[in-house]
Amino acid sequence: MTSTAPENSRNRADALPKSWNPGDVESDLYEGWVAAGYFAADAKSPKAPYSIVLPPPNVTGNLHMGHAFDHTIMDLLTRRKRMQGYEVLWLPGMDHAGIATQSVVEKQLSRDGKTKEDFGRELFVDKVWDWKRESGGAIQGQMRRLGVGVDWARDRFTMDEGLSRAVQTIFKRLFDAGLIYRAERLVNWSPVLETAISDVEVKYEDVEGELVSLRYGSLNDDEPHIVVATTRVETMLGDTAVAVHPEDVRYASLIGTTIYHPITGRQIPVVADDYVDPEFGSGAVKITPAHDPNDFELGMRHNLPMPTIMDKTGKIADTGTEFDGMDRFEARVKIRERLSEEGRIVAEKRPYVHSVGHSERSGEPIEPRLSMQWWVKVESLAKAAGDAVRNGDTVIHPASQEPRWFDWVDDMHDWCISRQLWWGHRIPIWYGPEGEVVCVGPDEQAPEGYVQDPDVLDTWFSSGLWPFSTMGWPDATLELEKFYPTSVLVTGYDILFFWVARMMMFGTFVADDPVITAGKPADSVQVPFRDVFLHGLIRDEFGRKYSKSKGIGVDPLVWIVEYGADATRFTLARGAQPGSDLSVGPPHVTASRSFVTKLFNATKFALMNGAAPGEITDRAALTDADRWILDRLEQVRAEVDSAFDRYEIGKACEALYHFAWDELCDWYLELAKVQFAESDERAASTRTVLGAVLDSVLRLLHPVIPFVTESLWQALTGGAEGASVVVASWPQSSGVAADEAAASRIADAQRLITEIRRFRSDQGLTDKQKVAAALIGIEDAELTGLSVQIANLARLTEPGDDFSATASVQVRLSGATVTVELDTSGTVDLDAERRRLEKDLGAAQKDLTSTTAKLGNEAFLAKAPDEVVAKIRTRREVAESEVARIGARLEEIARLAATK
Repeated sequence: MTSTAPENSRNRADALPKSWNPGDVESDLYEGWVAAGYFAADAKSPKAPYSIVLPPPNVTGNLHMGHAFDHTIMDLLTRRKRMQGYEVLWLPGMDHAGIATQSVVEKQLSRDGKTKEDFGRELFVDKVWDWKRESGGAIQGQMRRLGVGVDWARDRFTMDEGLSRAVQTIFKRLFDAGLIYRAERLVNWSPVLETAISDVEVKYEDVEGELVSLRYGSLNDDEPHIVVATTRVETMLGDTAVAVHPEDVRYASLIGTTIYHPITGRQIPVVADDYVDPEFGSGAVKITPAHDPNDFELGMRHNLPMPTIMDKTGKIADTGTEFDGMDRFEARVKIRERLSEEGRIVAEKRPYVHSVGHSERSGEPIEPRLSMQWWVKVESLAKAAGDAVRNGDTVIHPASQEPRWFDWVDDMHDWCISRQLWWGHRIPIWYGPEGEVVCVGPDEQAPEGYVQDPDVLDTWFSSGLWPFSTMGWPDATLELEKFYPTSVLVTGYDILFFWVARMMMFGTFVADDPVITAGKPADSVQVPFRDVFLHGLIRDEFGRKYSKSKGIGVDPLVWIVEYGADATRFTLARGAQPGSDLSVGPPHVTASRSFVTKLFNATKFALMNGAAPGEITDRAALTDADRWILDRLEQVRAEVDSAFDRYEIGKACEALYHFAWDELCDWYLELAKVQFAESDERAASTRTVLGAVLDSVLRLLHPVIPFVTESLWQALTGGAEGASVVVASWPQSSGVAADEAAASRIADAQRLITEIRRFRSDQGLTDKQKVAAALIGIEDAELTGLSVQIANLARLTEPGDDFSATASVQVRLSGATVTVELDTSGTVDLDAERRRLEKDLGAAQKDLTSTTAKLGNEAFLAKAPDEVVAKIRTRREVAESEVARIGARLEEIARLAATK
């Protein structure tokens, strides 16, 4: 057995600060890691690859707590794999965020009374680039403060030259394969932004509206008429039919006829369709195909006209009515007033709460609108994405999310990819003077006289290429050969259907590309990622989803500044479980800070007592405490490895937390104090064991709390293995069978010490008071070898000649029963203790009376739930035990008082 000299260890303890102040060291440590190249990936390395591409945050602003959650998880995964000997690539980048970024710059211009049209497209785009260069660094600064180990040299942007080339390439390949087409379809339209927006940019909110029932056809009850209900009266200007159920006898005579439209004066048909619910309302619905998704589908089935009644700003247009030029909401009021004057309003329900889609970016209600757009035909692409999961080529964690995945990809609708913006990837379609259409690839030129399509692509189109475009595709690169497919995608379950699905569709589409398959086994399937880890949403301590717009949330920098990056990271990682939401707030991060402080203080104490890692050659020479802590370390290491491999990160953190705090700090360190005071040989072996355990614990904790573990590990080891725990080896199995007998004896000692401490408290003794005691039966319990530790931790002294047992307690252990006799004479204020106990006895008797009465009430037992009755029974049992315990103690105090 060898150990570093205690003097060296104590010197390193002195080099540590008096207390852990993260703000003093975190930034310097991080920049040192970056400068040392620890996070730089080598595509030529012979090591096994492990790769993650960072889900690109929008360039528009700062990271929120959800980003910090994501980044913490990815960082701990990559740090662990690096320590396990993998060549790790964690590739960072940002998304150009078309709508969000254009909106930010337009708002800036508006403050100067300008619009984008004042500059023209080219100059406006230049201004957006200027803004990106000025603002893009904020996110990187936050990432550095959090400690994320990305390869900064490979930082990418969805609008950089290489990714733009990838976008043009995939568009042309899809177009040439017949999977991209142009058509007039219904889209989510933002009148404020004047563009189509994606489903993920629509947020549904319950709003108070009005449900108006109005009469079509004749006002004469004896003549044909139908009552329909709507929350959007203004859309009736685009009605082209009224629909009823084909088996609804009320309308059988009207099906196939026409009915008078009260505003336009047109005769519109009455059609029969199974879509209509005859039990809802009047059983009849107005059909506005150009402004409602369900109506559009019905209109397609019945070949109905589809007039668009609003322009791109949401104003009524081209209806030939007096409402043309009105905003849609103004028209809603005016049309209702006219209908009311004509006696066509049958009923109004106000307020009427219903769900309305709103633009996430501009906040206004979206308008379903028929519009000419570019689309991706998704059927074959979605099938391939589904098959990749069905076949096990990509594994979703947790598996419980798979049904949602299949529900989505098996019923996916064609994807609208065009946006009416200026900032973004311009659609590579050019139109000739005679209406010719040509798709131009990245290495091609449009014919002379052709004009490019003005629209740009949906942001999700370019981010869907992220796993392979960031590594150089469509060109052959060492990165693609080494690191693609990526190892895991980490993201929230809420965007499973949007971003993840897009990446899977594009990834499977290019799976056979020679650039992708180069250097891979012939039978391997190329998917964008092997694992998908879907974590839950992050919420505050009250369970509310973080929302900047609602004032619920915390900038992660606030926590990092106040509590430190390690405490922030540990708080997030401790709650990270596949598919489960995480609720965190100040109490949680405060507890994490306490844990970091505890680890720092414990390690510094160990160093001050000469602890240093060394080789343990003779386990037989170790104490029970030494063997127990080494065995527990091995068990926890295996548990942590298993949990990390299953992405059960919270479980891994819990295991490390309780081992470090409860077992290492609260038990072994206290036991070690006694061993330090024994022989030189015993003290030396204890220092080595303590050093070895701390060495492993700091390595195991490093991926989660990298800063404090780096500082402590360097002090503990003197900077072995390259002077940084970042590149130290991950703890491996010891290969030594656990000493079950030693574990049993330690468990008995812990039980005995805990019971003595509880009993001392009951006797009114303070933690610092030492009391003479005799341990009877300790030999039978095989705890003689731990008697000194037991006495020390329980604050007991050897019985003297004048020893007189005034209190005793029996503790049943696994091997035998130990009786502890204590001499508390002179250590307890009997009168004060009697008054305290009498108060406690009164409370216990009151609870006993109350619970006994309830359990004796047959009416209560018949109505109360089983779990309530069970809780009351438990309370009565506790009360009975307390009455007996306190009564016995009062009798003992009376006896002691009588002898004085």
